[in-house]
Amino acid sequence: MPPDDDVLLKADDLACWFDVSPPWLERTLSRQPAQTLKAVDGVSLSVPRGATLSIVGESGCGKSTLAKLLVGLVAPTRGTLRYGRGRKGGVLHPQMIFQDPYASLNPRWRLGNIVAEPIRTLGLRATPAETRRRVDELLELVGLSASDAGRYPHEFSGGQRQRISIARALATEAEFLVCDEPTSALDVSVQAQILNLMGDLQKEFGLTYVFISHNLSVVRHVSDSVAVMYLGRVVEQAPADQLFESPQHPYTRMLLDTIPDLDDPRRDREPMGGEVPNPIQPPSGCTFHPRCPVAREQCKKEAPAVVSVGGGRQVRCHAVSWEVVQAA
Repeated sequence: MPPDDDVLLKADDLACWFDVSPPWLERTLSRQPAQTLKAVDGVSLSVPRGATLSIVGESGCGKSTLAKLLVGLVAPTRGTLRYGRGRKGGVLHPQMIFQDPYASLNPRWRLGNIVAEPIRTLGLRATPAETRRRVDELLELVGLSASDAGRYPHEFSGGQRQRISIARALATEAEFLVCDEPTSALDVSVQAQILNLMGDLQKEFGLTYVFISHNLSVVRHVSDSVAVMYLGRVVEQAPADQLFESPQHPYTRMLLDTIPDLDDPRRDREPMGGEVPNPIQPPSGCTFHPRCPVAREQCKKEAPAVVSVGGGRQVRCHAVSWEVVQAA
């Protein structure tokens, strides 16, 4: 069954595991067991058409692997991933904007060829002249000039290269873009320019974004909803305003405590406690329990189930489950 018309992407129990065991002979001689890295482990989410879902969490939580799953760069170990139809009823072509604009562009190609490649590959224009006109349109659209088509990537600044990456993604006439920390490698002033550009393009073309980031200030600015990941699982998902105003999961609260508060710059802020566990050998039960200030004995033994707490919010936490039961 395809997703509903107002849902562009739906993931159900999506997982991606990697075998990180030593070579067979070495493992046999030393009698080591096989080792599996569960980079993504049972993620379910949906993205409404025209909305922005942000995915946040510390480094190593599985955000980038999930991004690659959503665009088909890696195959899932289990689970399903379904896309809606494009606005014109055609096949949806998800595209990705990568974190590093210096590494994601071919340094040997001129800008015109970089942007034209997906147009030629997908056969979106009938003649070379139409392709050139489309390239010129896209360059103007992202704030560059048609005369830049003859230049190489090294001749542009970091912000300009990210504009090129956006133009290349839009060249496929994509409606769904997965943005893997697209501004983290840029200066703060340039970050604002790229975010404003992405917002303008979303409004003009009805684009749908999955925005991967660890910058919660940026996430609050751009998101309709937010999913918080920890060791490969989504531990809380909610509309952005609800999540920032009243976080439910202890890990979400810890993340939000790290955001500077302009209204109260002198407030005490607790640093993130503890270290992220080894994802190859995660803790038993709730994987967050070694760092959790409200953990109980049950948390060490039993993995929590996802609990719906109203308003479109879902939380994976025993403490929240206890509160829901008491409220009932």
